[in-house]
Amino acid sequence: MAQSISLSSPAKTHAPGISASSLKTLGTLILLLLALPLNASLVLVALLLKSLRPQNVTTEKPKNILISGGKMTKALQLARSFHNAGHRVILLEAHKYWLTGHRFSSAVNKFYTVEAPEKDPEGYIQSLVDIVEKENIDVYVPVCSPVASYYDSLAKKALAQCEVIHCDAEMTQMLDDKYAFAQTAQSFGLSVPKSFKITDPEQVINFDFSQEKRKYILKSIPYDSVRRLDLTKLPCDTPEATAAFVRSLPISSEKPWIMQEFIPGKEYCTHSTVRNGLITLHCCCESSAFQVNYENVDNPKIFEWVSRFVKDLGITGQVSFDFIEAEDGNIYAIECNPRTHSAITMFYNHPGVADAYLGTGNNLAEPIQPKSTSKPTYWTYHEVWRLFNTRSWSDFVYRFKIITHGKDAIFSWQDPLPFLMNPHWQIFLLLIQNLQKNRGWIRIDFNIGKLVELGGD
Repeated sequence: MAQSISLSSPAKTHAPGISASSLKTLGTLILLLLALPLNASLVLVALLLKSLRPQNVTTEKPKNILISGGKMTKALQLARSFHNAGHRVILLEAHKYWLTGHRFSSAVNKFYTVEAPEKDPEGYIQSLVDIVEKENIDVYVPVCSPVASYYDSLAKKALAQCEVIHCDAEMTQMLDDKYAFAQTAQSFGLSVPKSFKITDPEQVINFDFSQEKRKYILKSIPYDSVRRLDLTKLPCDTPEATAAFVRSLPISSEKPWIMQEFIPGKEYCTHSTVRNGLITLHCCCESSAFQVNYENVDNPKIFEWVSRFVKDLGITGQVSFDFIEAEDGNIYAIECNPRTHSAITMFYNHPGVADAYLGTGNNLAEPIQPKSTSKPTYWTYHEVWRLFNTRSWSDFVYRFKIITHGKDAIFSWQDPLPFLMNPHWQIFLLLIQNLQKNRGWIRIDFNIGKLVELGGD
């Protein structure tokens, strides 16, 4: 006999075998089902309108473009930008995310899945080579995860038959290493917070904080999708509390951390596409720990910092930086991620993105930035969740204005299917898989297109 499950029941009355995480998953699935008719209707209207306004875009020299990271919105945005410029787009993703809703985009000509690079590096690189040869790829644009960025650098040598818009392996390792990056920037005379490499908890426990003007925070040098949001200030209230906190972290010589000076101020994030040390595309916006809102701001100091850094290194690739602007107006680079930033969604209405990546047109002389008409981008499901979790009327009005004055980063009247398939296919099936395995998750990231899990990718 089937058991009935009440989502409002207290934990102690859960039906046997039903965990709290499973109830959380079931509740989320129900909410997605309730939203399905509204989203399906919107997408149907968009498809009908699109059929009445067919668009044929051509370019004199169309190229075949391979884009990885197919589950992520930033990959979808790049696919649309290249497609709108008349190029042919092939989308790529790991086998785990074969169900990405972005494969249904009208900007995507073909979709492939490959083994995750960390599981089979040689097989991953060979798969890239095979796809490049089969599809006659001219340019490969990796939209990679923190883990995959190094493997895409390794693949660059094997993909000599096409251009790869990505840093070399040694450069990627240095930029991804928060401590090595800080040391490199400092050697160029660029401002960064005071930093220490930590390979043993005792280094922090025995550190003399009494000589420091500011507090410190600890960050894992290898990417950690969960702990990266922990901004516990050190030292804690007592030496015992500091020791307990530090010893709770997986710090070792194999998994080093960085202890970095915490500088109060306004945080910014950037994305820059760079060719031979020159920025061809750049954007900057205010940042936060869980970044799902992007609005372009003009900060000449940050642009100058990035320009000097990439020029001194002669970078070709995509680089994203996090900055702090201190109360005195000075800026400090916190870290660099050698890969695409989701802030690129702000270029949704800019016709020059493809040229900026390909180095064609006039973009090498003057980097493009989001248009003045570009609205702030957001993800509807994140905003709706925040809207209904506000604690005051002023907060409610603020969040409502974000929705009414901005633009959903996935929805497009010319390409509406991903907006339906991302939550109601991609995320829905990931939740079903987690339910079957009775596995918990921390949050849904509709931007990245995955469930954030402890020990996940």
